[in-house]
Amino acid sequence: YVQHYGGELGKKTEEEAKVGRAVAKKRESRLNKSGPVDQSLADQFRTGRLFAKIASRPGQAGRVDGYILEGSELAFYQKKMQKKKGKGKE
Repeated sequence: YVQHYGGELGKKTEEEAKVGRAVAKKRESRLNKSGPVDQSLADQFRTGRLFAKIASRPGQAGRVDGYILEGSELAFYQKKMQKKKGKGKE
């Protein structure tokens, strides 16, 4: 992400590395094209914990495929985990 977009997720950059005009222009166009990062996803990176869903096929020993949750899917699973936390206290 740092090399592709020129910034880190979850960290505030105080010093920017010196890059050429062409590289800066390319990074800016990529960032504008993809849009801003969702706030809930940035919060996950800041805390160092990402919610992900494992989507590997059965029988694939030693390999795990998956994706990072974001948007409505992330909100759904966060609500589900909050409910589960509440049940354990009773």
